[in-house]
Amino acid sequence: MADKLRIGLIGAGGNTRLRHLPEFLKIQDVEIVAVANRSKESAGAFAAEFGLEVQTSGNPQDVIGSSDIDAVCIGTWPNKHKEYTIALLEAGKHVLVEARMAMNASEAAEMLESSEAHPELVSQIVPAPMDFKSWRTIKRLVDEGESGELGTVREAHISVLNGQNLMPNPELHWRDQTDLSGMNIMMYGITVEMIHRWLGPTQELIADGQTFISEKLNSDTGEMVKVDIPDSLSVLARQKNGARVIYSLSSVAGTPTSPNGATLYGSKGTLIWSFGEDTLSFAPLGGTASPYPHDERSVFGWQVESDFVESIRSNAPVILTNFQDGLEYMKVVEATHQSLKNKQSITI
Repeated sequence: MADKLRIGLIGAGGNTRLRHLPEFLKIQDVEIVAVANRSKESAGAFAAEFGLEVQTSGNPQDVIGSSDIDAVCIGTWPNKHKEYTIALLEAGKHVLVEARMAMNASEAAEMLESSEAHPELVSQIVPAPMDFKSWRTIKRLVDEGESGELGTVREAHISVLNGQNLMPNPELHWRDQTDLSGMNIMMYGITVEMIHRWLGPTQELIADGQTFISEKLNSDTGEMVKVDIPDSLSVLARQKNGARVIYSLSSVAGTPTSPNGATLYGSKGTLIWSFGEDTLSFAPLGGTASPYPHDERSVFGWQVESDFVESIRSNAPVILTNFQDGLEYMKVVEATHQSLKNKQSITI
């Protein structure tokens, strides 16, 4: 590998524009050398926006097959994640792939298998970012069990409610389209990823959901398009550690009665995590909740790209998020899809 880490981009969407490219540009001895998007024109416009003098293309194969690229950030919709990830690994390139990991668990398993066949390469998924400051503190309290302040966690309730689909004439989003998003539902995969960080993997679940807004306007064609991905979802899950988890997600909840976030009910107290602020509150049994400090040296903001580069340069293991953990949350997403379809409990 050259002295400078040469990075290519496949997909120049919102996260690439707002996060990945600006953060890569801050890292010493990293250079962006290629951008591929759905057309050469859009790739060129993206490069010009950031003042990049790089190779531009409307064909991702130009990035995959280039001998002048060491690592690639995939910023496409989930429908292309498996194809591009496996091709890049087989071409000897490190991969940072946007979340959600894949369309379903089978694709995620293929991606993991390919990454394991190339242990010399870094394979990383863009992690759920909402609990970056809190997750290590939450995990520490959970792991302490009866010896800690929280005790044994018996239940966790997590809610992500908004009224996005209540807006007049809501437009079709790629997350509404099964052919682009696969089995993913709203922000469900992100919340599962966080719950797994805190409580460990899921053992079984049962789900119920509904699609209230069943048609949306495709602004590209001017036509109304059928939507079958739920905009209201409830899941009751049991973790392998015995904790029960209740998920509530909706984009038709206009004015939620309580803030979005999660509450962990332990045998000795209650821990409350705030979705937007990434803050914690704690209430001992019989007491009232008050702010709970994050553990020292465990508070980190967004450092996805620097973590990716550090793993390449020093062989540091990928923590947020490796392909094994990605497969685990995709198993839950697929099990939820099966439960919705079959109206029964699914063991994972």
